[in-house]
Amino acid sequence: MGHQKRASISKFLFTSALVSAAVISSSVAHATPKQDPYDTLTLQWENDAASTLNGTSDQYYTNGLKIGWTSPTDKLPKPIADVNTFLLGNGMQRIHWGLQQMMFTPRDTKASVRLPHDRPYAGVLLTTVNLISDTDNTRSVFGFQAGLMGPGALGRQVQNGFHSIIGDHKNKGWHNQLKNMPVFQVQMGRTWRYKFAQLGGVDFDVLPSANGAAGNYKTFAQLGGIVRFGQGLDSDFGPSRIGSGNDGTDAYVGTNFVNWYVFGGVDGQAVAYNATLQGDPTHSNSQHVSKKWDVGEILAGAAVIVKGYKIAYTQTWQTQEFKGQKSGLFNYGSVSVSFKF
Repeated sequence: MGHQKRASISKFLFTSALVSAAVISSSVAHATPKQDPYDTLTLQWENDAASTLNGTSDQYYTNGLKIGWTSPTDKLPKPIADVNTFLLGNGMQRIHWGLQQMMFTPRDTKASVRLPHDRPYAGVLLTTVNLISDTDNTRSVFGFQAGLMGPGALGRQVQNGFHSIIGDHKNKGWHNQLKNMPVFQVQMGRTWRYKFAQLGGVDFDVLPSANGAAGNYKTFAQLGGIVRFGQGLDSDFGPSRIGSGNDGTDAYVGTNFVNWYVFGGVDGQAVAYNATLQGDPTHSNSQHVSKKWDVGEILAGAAVIVKGYKIAYTQTWQTQEFKGQKSGLFNYGSVSVSFKF
C-alpha cells in the first residue's frame, strides 16, 4: 500500500473520529439507569490469527488475554464512592479490576537474530483498576494500569508453550525481547450513547467516545465513534477491547431476555509514546522503532446478551503504528465472554 493511500486512510479515520466527537451534546442527562445487583466476570482473547490477511502468522500485536471482574452497582465503600463522584460526577457506580497479558512480535518470527527495523519482541503483563460511572446516556471511566514489560511478563513461555502444544513452530527471537521495565499509566474516558432511529422494533444509536492515557507505558489521546443497530441497546456502551483505550468498559445490564446488536465504527489516536515500540527511554541502547503519531482503526462486530450471559466479537483493522511496518491494514479479532454471578 503506497504512502499516499496510507495517509489518505489515516486522514479519513481521524476526520471520522472528529465528526463523531462533534455530535456530543453539551447537555448530559444525569438520570440513574437500571441497577445491577450482580458481579460480572469477563474472559477476553485477542489474536491476529483471526485476520483477513492471507497467510497471516504471528506478527505485531499477536495475542492478548484478559480476565476481568466488575462489581455490582452502587456497592462501593463510601471513600471510594466519594472519589468516584468527585472524578466522574453523579451516576451509577462500579469498580473494575482486570489482569491482562499482551504479546508483540516482529513480522519475521523465524529469525533468531535481532531485527533492528522491525517491531521488537515484547511481553506485557498489566493489572487494571477502573472506577466507572453510568448515566442514562454516558459511561465515564477513570483508573490506572500498572505492571511489567519484558521477560517477566512471560510472553515467550506462553506463546512458545502454546505453539508446542498445537505443533506449530516456536518463535525464535524471544531472547531479543525488550528488557524488564515497570510500566504504568493513568487513563480516563467517556462514551456517549444517543438513539437516533427505530425501524420495525430495531433501534439505531451512535456511541461517540473520547479516551486518553498518560504514563511510561502509553501516552495518547483517542477520539472515535460507532453506530449500532439491534434490540436492547441500552444494555451496554458497546464492545470492549483489551488495549484500545476503553479497557474496563465491559459492564452491562440485560434490559430484555435477549439483547443483540451489530456495530461498525472508527477511531483515531494521537500517540505521544508507546513503550512496546520505543523501548525504555532511560536506556539509549534499548531496542526501538520510530512510532507513527497518528494511528487509525476501523472496527466491526456483533454482541448478544441472553439472560445475563454476553458474548461479543470485534474485528479491528489498524493503520501502521511504526515507520516501516508491512502488511497494509493490520487486523486482528477479539472475542469476549461474560457472565453474572
